[in-house]
Amino acid sequence: MTPDRLRPSDGNSPTLLPCPRAPSSSPAVLASLGTAQKREISHSGGKMIPDKVPHEDVYRAPHDLVKSAHVPNFEKYKELYLKSIQSPDEFWGSIAEDFFWKTKHTGKFLDYNFDMTKGKIYVKCMEGATTNICYNVLDRNVHERSLGDKVAFYWEGNEPGDDLTVTYRELLQQVCRFANVLKSLGVKKGDRVSIYMPMVVELVVAMLACARIGAVHSIVFAGFSAESLFDRIADSQCSLLITADGFYRGDKLISLKVIADDALQKCRDKGVPVQKCIVLKHLSKEESGSQSPPAKRPCPDLQQERPSENVRKTRPKPQVPWNPEMDLCWHTLVGEASDECEPEWCASEDPLFILYTSGSTGKPKGVLHTVSGYMLYTATTFKLVFDYQPDDVYWCTADIGWITGHSYITYGPLANGATSVLFEGLPTFPDMSRMWEVVDKYQVTKFYTAPTAIRLLMKYGSAPVQKYKRDSLKVLGTVGEPINPEAWLWYYSVVGEKRCPVVDTFWQTETGGHVLTPLPAATPMKPGSATFPFFGVVPAILNESGEELEGPSDGYLVFKQPWPGIMRTVYGNHQRFETTYFQKFPGYYVTGDGCRRDQDGYFWITGRIDDMLNVSGHLLSTAEVESALVEHPAVSEAAVVGRPHPVKGESLYCFVTLSDGICYTSVLEAELKQQVREKIGAIATPDYMQSAPGLPKTRSGKIMRRVLRKIARNERDLGDVSTLADSSVIEQLFNNRCATAV
Repeated sequence: MTPDRLRPSDGNSPTLLPCPRAPSSSPAVLASLGTAQKREISHSGGKMIPDKVPHEDVYRAPHDLVKSAHVPNFEKYKELYLKSIQSPDEFWGSIAEDFFWKTKHTGKFLDYNFDMTKGKIYVKCMEGATTNICYNVLDRNVHERSLGDKVAFYWEGNEPGDDLTVTYRELLQQVCRFANVLKSLGVKKGDRVSIYMPMVVELVVAMLACARIGAVHSIVFAGFSAESLFDRIADSQCSLLITADGFYRGDKLISLKVIADDALQKCRDKGVPVQKCIVLKHLSKEESGSQSPPAKRPCPDLQQERPSENVRKTRPKPQVPWNPEMDLCWHTLVGEASDECEPEWCASEDPLFILYTSGSTGKPKGVLHTVSGYMLYTATTFKLVFDYQPDDVYWCTADIGWITGHSYITYGPLANGATSVLFEGLPTFPDMSRMWEVVDKYQVTKFYTAPTAIRLLMKYGSAPVQKYKRDSLKVLGTVGEPINPEAWLWYYSVVGEKRCPVVDTFWQTETGGHVLTPLPAATPMKPGSATFPFFGVVPAILNESGEELEGPSDGYLVFKQPWPGIMRTVYGNHQRFETTYFQKFPGYYVTGDGCRRDQDGYFWITGRIDDMLNVSGHLLSTAEVESALVEHPAVSEAAVVGRPHPVKGESLYCFVTLSDGICYTSVLEAELKQQVREKIGAIATPDYMQSAPGLPKTRSGKIMRRVLRKIARNERDLGDVSTLADSSVIEQLFNNRCATAV
């Protein structure tokens, strides 16, 4: 049974509300257009979004949410979508009116070239305009919208009970102080600043302080190694590093300053000109005779003994090596700084930040985003995808070290004046109920997390979830990878109690914000489908020859024109930008993902193109096989890769992680193979099935299929595995390889 035919199970079905039939073109939009444009909308709009939505086997938002929603139904979505494609200046221009511009833009709202055969690839948005994103997300909210006393962040530490509340006024003051610190150290507009910090309020302060003075922040996830940090500092030629002493992830102490010092030593060895390192004292306390400064606040966790599984533990202190020639104390610096700092007015296409993402060559790509387009797009996607309302409390569980944290913890929510939860901890610490405890504590209304976390919590059943009320929740979201229908249904039924729409968002570091996504009230939901494009986004599905496919189809997901938030280049390597995203199919932005459009016009992400397998001439999606395996009650997680086959070209090698208490047997293996046959077809029957108590994952929770392909082929040269969260699983997987897989 393919996901688009998945039906709610009997006895547990929500009320399935009929979807209204949408007109083929919106009169409100068409009235202002000429005859030729009307024909173009009717023709191209039919390819991008359907004229009508299905009546059956879909999930709808409850009436209470619909009646107050920004986009309350599919007809309104279609009207706005067509306007965003045909009249982008008008569509985005009205949104831009809500923001402050020092000077207005001149000329076209968006100017671009996506075709390498016609010259250099470029995207320009609102040229001529000047603004400052920090001013728009803080000063505007404090001074123009009177939100100074509104909570910007509820900070929830690793340990329950360790928390802080920061208002918009307090955040603005902290940002101004730190911006003045940066200026006093000689940081100026266009300079790159590397930030390597845990999930603390000061991380947001540091990034916004950079934005305030026009400096370009490059945030490195605090789980990365010294080598990874050095590579990113060196590539962007950062002049300053901002870090912290350390932090806890559950029971594990991460001595961040020690890792940062290793990276700085590599910088000195290689001649990379980092001038100074600012250190936040997040955990450590003053030692007598120490050159390092005191902590920002007492940390009870350092000395306090707390019971954990009947064993009393004492928290060790982090090591804080101190180099007086290089290191500067955050707290000393801000204590001496003024809380007033005039913003630097930046041109629309000035760089805002660089964020590194994995490349197929192994060398990370520095994705560059610019000021105005990114600001408009993150603000708009946040408001409409989560149907943000002024009294919401929003929680995105991602780390700010990833694009999700940039767009949907910092810039998008703050641009809307939202109150957010900023979470330092783990979903499983100190127990499996932590997330739901936090939801109840802050009365979270909009909740955004990863399918990896959902599947992890699924393993432990519904009891840890139902321990807490969760009655404040209104909208649930997923991000990071396609969610399999079974996890979607568990999330919808158990966490959301069948009353919260699930927005399954597809986007990338490169896209800046959501590009395929449901809107909570407007989109009838299908479990596992990213549904339809966001405003301004024009998707297409291409075959190997670069021909656009219409109707139900499988192929390469591409986009035909830019939206304001799309990346502008790979930092320092525009040629790599062009070859990675535009060379394969001239005239299109190539996502690198496979996609299926079903008979109702819904888009389903099938996984990275390199996760597509060609078995006997049939293109198979690894995600679809994985979904079939995970439908079996014994399986909590699955990963599928290809392995060369002398006859079929490629064969399927499956790694399966079983639920607690389940033993792997030949009977179970036969059941799993039969299940895949039944769900997809005989062509998809796995050749090899391996029990995998653990899978190799990055610190952000993504499965490293590149490593699994090596294991399936028994190739020990794994390449760079510095981003691996737990390297011990590798040897275990090699030792348990299928005997037939020679």
